[in-house]
Amino acid sequence: MQKQGLLNVGFGNFVVLNRVVSIVNPTSAPMRRLREDARQEGRLIDATQGRKTRAIIVTDSNHVILSAIQAETVGQRFSAEEGD
Repeated sequence: MQKQGLLNVGFGNFVVLNRVVSIVNPTSAPMRRLREDARQEGRLIDATQGRKTRAIIVTDSNHVILSAIQAETVGQRFSAEEGD
């Protein structure tokens, strides 16, 4: 069985590495719409602990995860974990 890694999205919250489809910046209008659509459909997971959203992570199950960690930082963690 293949070992599944975890991606740290901040404040003790983790996402299964193999499920991540994209890590994007939340500032554009399409990303705001994506977040709102996910909220209305019950697919939104808020892992910001009440802080400002700095990254949006989309999974293969079409869930949208909000993180308070910069998208670049999450991307670097993703690359580091994927390389192990």
